[in-house]
Amino acid sequence: MPRCRVNLCAMISLVVLQGVAVVLFCGWYVQLYSCNSTSPNGKVHVLLLSSWRSGSSFLGQVFSQHPSVFYLMEPAWHVWTKLEKHGARALRMAVRDLLHSVFQCDFSVMEAYLPRQHNSSSLFMWSHSRALCSPPACPLTPQGQFSNQTHCLQACDGTSLQRVEDTCGAYSHVVLKEVRFFELESLYPLFQDPNLDLRIIHLVRDPRAVMRSREESAKAFERDNGIVLEQRNVAAAEVQYQVMQEICQSHVRLNERAILKPPAFLKGRYKMVRYEDMAHDPLREILAMYEFVGLEMTEQLEEWIYKVTHGKGKGSKKEAFKITSRNAVDISQAWRTTLAHNKVRRVQEVCRGAMSLLGYRTVSSEKEQKRLNMDLLVPQEPYQFSWLPSKTEDPRKS
Repeated sequence: MPRCRVNLCAMISLVVLQGVAVVLFCGWYVQLYSCNSTSPNGKVHVLLLSSWRSGSSFLGQVFSQHPSVFYLMEPAWHVWTKLEKHGARALRMAVRDLLHSVFQCDFSVMEAYLPRQHNSSSLFMWSHSRALCSPPACPLTPQGQFSNQTHCLQACDGTSLQRVEDTCGAYSHVVLKEVRFFELESLYPLFQDPNLDLRIIHLVRDPRAVMRSREESAKAFERDNGIVLEQRNVAAAEVQYQVMQEICQSHVRLNERAILKPPAFLKGRYKMVRYEDMAHDPLREILAMYEFVGLEMTEQLEEWIYKVTHGKGKGSKKEAFKITSRNAVDISQAWRTTLAHNKVRRVQEVCRGAMSLLGYRTVSSEKEQKRLNMDLLVPQEPYQFSWLPSKTEDPRKS
């Protein structure tokens, strides 16, 4: 009997030790995977997350014009347009699944949202993609040259979705820009998919500047406003403020989820960028983003970036959705002289938490608002991340 008791104790101890070993191994494996997650084909997948009128179109072009990038602007527009009677929460999984397919250059998922007779010109803002204005999609723009949206609209509008897929597959980086995501959790399956090497660049902007820009294009956002507000009945005078509150809260959720105790697979995959920092020092900020996703800067891109950020003026209403040469610093400060102070106070009320987290100082008077030498940006510490690829190989050269 004593011998049996000893054997039983030994067996229990052995089982416990085995369980501990399994737990430790699983934890080690998850950590190892999160630090070495490269897709089997060597592609890098980048999601530019932002909100409307936050400088995301410019950021999209910063990536679109890179010769290694296949770029697509806001594919989720198709989901929200087709299913516009729903709210954002109900649509997020459909949007997630669409992005998952497009990241893998599978455009068959788009057929559920496109007209029966469709081609590349059925895709939202397709001409903003240099890749769709270049071979093999279209002979208009030779490899390495910058695309012209107007010329592309005229010359490249008949490409089949099969040719779009082939074009997507020819690039080392697939970059999608989205303004229709309000949390990270629904994206977790994409981070955990071994076929994807996903990075997120989260672009934020001073909510007061966003408000000023949204006012200039208010009618363009009516459908999106309804979806953001979950189709709630909101007084017309309050709609913009309620939408701004939702947007600001989403920025907080995204940033806190990625920075405060993120799951292992998310570590090193998230970078936040403020539009104002990019406006004041565009080359430094863009270099950091390129490095984060494994892209190299070229002399031609440096010249293009300087040209489009050092133009004259703040842009007209007609240019609201176009990338033209403007003065980026003037644009970032425009709200201070054009947005009524009562509206500034209201935005500060609904976005106070986000402004504090993201580093935007409030103003307490109209005099402070218009004192342009008063810096309203809180300096940000350099972004830290745990893993960075030294160089991303172009699959076309392998």
